Amino acid sequence: MLKHISIHQLQMGMYIHQFCGSWLDHSFWKAGFVLDSRDDLQRLQRSNLSTLWIDTAKGRDLPEASPAPTPSAPPPPPLQPASTTTPRVSMDEEVQRALKLCADSRKAVMAMFQEVRMGQALHMHQAEELVLQMRQSLLRHPDALISLARLKSADDYTYMHSVAVCALMLATARQLGLSEDYIRLAGIAGLLHDVGKLTIPDSILNKPQKLSDSEFEQVKLHPEAGGVILRQSPDVDALVLDVCLHHHEKADGSGYPHRLAGNQISLFAQMGAVCDVYDAVTSNRPYNRGWDPAEAIQRMSTWKGHFDQRVFQAFVKSVGIYPVGALVRLESGRLAVVIEQNPKSLLTPKVRVFFSTRSNLPLEQNVVDLAKVQGQDRIVAREAPEDWEFKNLERLWNRGPA
Repeated sequence: MLKHISIHQLQMGMYIHQFCGSWLDHSFWKAGFVLDSRDDLQRLQRSNLSTLWIDTAKGRDLPEASPAPTPSAPPPPPLQPASTTTPRVSMDEEVQRALKLCADSRKAVMAMFQEVRMGQALHMHQAEELVLQMRQSLLRHPDALISLARLKSADDYTYMHSVAVCALMLATARQLGLSEDYIRLAGIAGLLHDVGKLTIPDSILNKPQKLSDSEFEQVKLHPEAGGVILRQSPDVDALVLDVCLHHHEKADGSGYPHRLAGNQISLFAQMGAVCDVYDAVTSNRPYNRGWDPAEAIQRMSTWKGHFDQRVFQAFVKSVGIYPVGALVRLESGRLAVVIEQNPKSLLTPKVRVFFSTRSNLPLEQNVVDLAKVQGQDRIVAREAPEDWEFKNLERLWNRGPA
């Protein structure tokens, strides 16, 4: 049970769920821990915090004679189903809108980051507006924006990576059943998670070869550099800052910058870790060609100690075992590209068949809803596009203008 208490009621053994106030008011990286250090207790009591939230299910409760204060702010948003008032549209229709949204988002993120480079504080209303538009797109159809944002050039990787991770964070937060406010914050966190890379020289970020050890160590400074940038804006929520700082932490404690492990890593940072990695490995980079989306899901599922499994499973439900754009082989011997997910079954998406492995010849393109042909055909394997020398496979699902 969550309780809102004054800082003077805080006692050893209590589980701190959330601080009430700006990150500037205290020196702790994040909440989500049992208070078991008297030094930490004294630091909190000397801080500028006046109240905070504790979780009595995970730690000590208040004595019965100590009533909690009247909340000065509403409690953290509860878990609840996301709103679905935005009408659902077809994949093809939303692709048209999402193409324009991706282009507009790229320009907006470029402008926003350019202001940061010039030493200005972030204007959060710009980020809020972008997240709102992306949220509406995902409600109209969850596959379009996520799939399109993955298509990026090396030149605009920094900006479109932020857009893509924002969309993935929104989708994962919804899959986890978070409240509308938390979904919004997840999107903002995704949009700003890599803002610290603005402090890394372009010669390193865009290097066409593998980074040297010293260059990689410099890149690893970007989470804390991002934290410095975000703290300059009083409107940045603590959860957004937490994702910026800790999206490279790993469940087994081998990540950076603070080598957090397990429950030390917040839910939002765990979400950020999965979304950041997926978009990175499926994107073409100066030194590496991106993985096929289905290959990325399969490989990531084998990385022991990297991700929180509950979060990873929610992520997979959001994008699919065979995400849109994945090349798959059917039992019939035909090759197809996944064009739309089936929200009721990850194994039976809609696909567009286009090639026969038996005749080694192209086929007349045809859409097959695998949910409607169960027992007649099914996916038996994922395929690597480079093995077949197929080019521009995205044209089979992305029906935007040429």
